[in-house]
Amino acid sequence: MSGLFRHRALRWQLLLVLVEFSLLMMSVYAAVGLRFWGDAGTRTAFDRALHWHAALVAMVLILSMASLGLYQVHLRARWLGRLSRQAVAFVLGGTALTVLYYAVPPTYLGRGVLGIALLLGYLVIALWGELFLSFVDADLFKRRVIMIGAGQRAADLNRMMRRKTDQRGFKILGYVPVGADPVSISAPLLLHPDEDLCEWATRLGVQEIVVGPDDRRGTLPVDALLECKQGGMAVTELAEFVEREAGKIKMEPTNPSWLVFSDGFNISPMSRTIKRAFDVVVTLLMLLVTWPLMLLTALAIRLESGRGAPILYHQERVGENGKLFGVIKFRSMCTDAERNGVARWASKNDDRVTRVGRFIRKARLDELPQLWNVLRGDMSIIGPRPERPQFVDEFNIRIRYYALRHCLKPGLTGWAQLRYPYGSSLEDAEEKLKFDLFYVKNHNLVFDMAILIQTLEVVLFGRGAR
Repeated sequence: MSGLFRHRALRWQLLLVLVEFSLLMMSVYAAVGLRFWGDAGTRTAFDRALHWHAALVAMVLILSMASLGLYQVHLRARWLGRLSRQAVAFVLGGTALTVLYYAVPPTYLGRGVLGIALLLGYLVIALWGELFLSFVDADLFKRRVIMIGAGQRAADLNRMMRRKTDQRGFKILGYVPVGADPVSISAPLLLHPDEDLCEWATRLGVQEIVVGPDDRRGTLPVDALLECKQGGMAVTELAEFVEREAGKIKMEPTNPSWLVFSDGFNISPMSRTIKRAFDVVVTLLMLLVTWPLMLLTALAIRLESGRGAPILYHQERVGENGKLFGVIKFRSMCTDAERNGVARWASKNDDRVTRVGRFIRKARLDELPQLWNVLRGDMSIIGPRPERPQFVDEFNIRIRYYALRHCLKPGLTGWAQLRYPYGSSLEDAEEKLKFDLFYVKNHNLVFDMAILIQTLEVVLFGRGAR
């Protein structure tokens, strides 16, 4: 996990969470003061355990905002979109707190106090959020970066990181051509040092140098880079930089050994045990909460399709180490969806999907029976999504390193599902693999919990469903 927090933007996000937690606690204190203005006795009674009540309110609201994606580093939303997400998060948080108060009476805060605290908290967080983003997006506080190389690899990076949200923690000052690489960067972005590289970079205030020429043989200024590193500048290989800042693995056809020698991909018995315990606990909690929804879904399918039509369907998928298993889902397509026996991608507005199926796919209710797969040990809560054997056979042939995603159990949800829309082509599978390998390389309990919380946003907004 320490590797993830080398990401400068993630450190900013951690600061954001800590400050907002404090602001929400202060909103509860202010709400008690306003609600019982002039009633010193009641305020004194509240003060005895108010810090615990305030911390509970702040924690629930922080989790609600996280589940709506408000702490995603690369969130692309305008101010109105952020305020809308925040409003939904506060409604969800307020509802969760109300249920909690009835379930655990000692946590009860009072409707009036909670209502005032939610209103104050919403206003304070909205104002602070806008101030924080303007502060973080200011170039003055970004890590100043130059790239050695201006060929195709540099052009790919420039295209990948072109949005302001992609460069939330850093600013690329420009690209320095080296060797005989064909220049693929536009002239305004090119830099031409007119003195010693280290002195020139120091004068520009460079904090990190990213090394990514197309061909480094005999052209890389190794001595100058070593001098820069000794002078306090970080020197980073392009693939490592992309992994850290974009949250995905950059597939390097020119340097395949990078995957072998990089950190990560270590799956110890202890990490497997922790992950399995996490899967079982979360699955049992989800079953406790979602069994009424599963019952209603089964009833809706039966009413639409009639007696005799199956409610569930079993489909063969590829699991850990390439082992086949039968995934269980609520049936969302007509019973003869693949009557010719040929596997097909689900397409937009697929005419094979039933009316009930269209809804349960959007709401992700069709996935709930897979909780049984998790309990059986075929799947995890978090991991690469399982694919059908017919597609996997093709991908293994046409996509390099595709088999690496099967070194972990497939998941009910995953990092690729958060960062990439529904895939229905070879190109989509290749792009999603970059996120899957990032997860395989960096997975841990904290990362799993973050993905699980943010998955609620995917469910609420129906992103990526077909």
